Amino acid sequence: MEKLKVLLVVGNLEMKRHLDKILSADPDLDVVAEANNAYTARDKIIECDPDVMLLCHDLPRMPGITFLGKLMPQRSTQTIVIAKPEFEDEAYRAGAKDFIVCGDHSEILEHENICNRLKKAAGGEWLANAKKAPVLHAAQMTRSSGSEGDTTTSIIAIGASTGGTEAIATVVRGLRRDIPGIVMVQHMPEGYTQMYAHRLDNEGEVSVKEAVSGDVVKPGQILLAPGDKQMRIVKINGRFQVECKHGPRVTGHCPSVDALFESVARVAGKEAIGVLMTGMGSDGAKGLLAMRNAGARTIGQDEKTCIVYGMPKVAYEIGAVKWQVPLEQIAQKIYYLLDKRQ
Repeated sequence: MEKLKVLLVVGNLEMKRHLDKILSADPDLDVVAEANNAYTARDKIIECDPDVMLLCHDLPRMPGITFLGKLMPQRSTQTIVIAKPEFEDEAYRAGAKDFIVCGDHSEILEHENICNRLKKAAGGEWLANAKKAPVLHAAQMTRSSGSEGDTTTSIIAIGASTGGTEAIATVVRGLRRDIPGIVMVQHMPEGYTQMYAHRLDNEGEVSVKEAVSGDVVKPGQILLAPGDKQMRIVKINGRFQVECKHGPRVTGHCPSVDALFESVARVAGKEAIGVLMTGMGSDGAKGLLAMRNAGARTIGQDEKTCIVYGMPKVAYEIGAVKWQVPLEQIAQKIYYLLDKRQ
């Protein structure tokens, strides 16, 4: 297998030495070029066509994240950003695949898994064939012995409305079959959800079906709420299952994102990730807030990429959204949160 081509972009000499030492120790990696500023980095990308770029935000002349934001629309490059924690959201908005927190130059030495994260960012066979300290797939994650605060994400809940059919398809194409089980509401009338589930089932690696009561939430599968019923989550014998029942509208909708999210908050708590996407109105906002208050990690689609910035906007304004993320970055943000379990 050919080595993974890495472009290292770092402005600080001490940091460069640290990173050179880490990267040179991995036989799977080949640092094909280095740059100490954005302008040189741009030229090296054209010249060397790297598989992945390791980019420090602290650069002379132009900050690394600013450079990334200018680069991605012209030449999409898998990138890991190293920066202080306050720049995390900005890095993902600019197009970063992964983010490594670095409060000072010495802290980078603590990131012993940086080589594996580069391989994962590159995707494909590198994720499957990382030789050292393999990155666990989401479905394999378990509690860390000796750290009671760590949890495994057992369920992901997604809600959308206007503009959601195409937006959800974009996210689905970015998911692998190792993803934890997903429950989803897309506002649609009866009959259309079954056709939409069939369409999504052909979009990527994960399987998709219209949910029926008793379906078990399992890795690699999306359960889509039927168009005429409220779908909620229950836990029976330690396993998450769905209940799909006729009932009154919630927040004006059946199925309702709020109904689903509120059940996930009650039953799954911190074992969940919630994602609220494009849509008119406010459905899902209160439910997402309940999820966040219960310890779940919560994502809202950003205004720029929403067809209608209604539901995510209300959720953001009431404090339900922890991370605002562009549509194209939602799938990778989910995987980042699965790895970090934060």
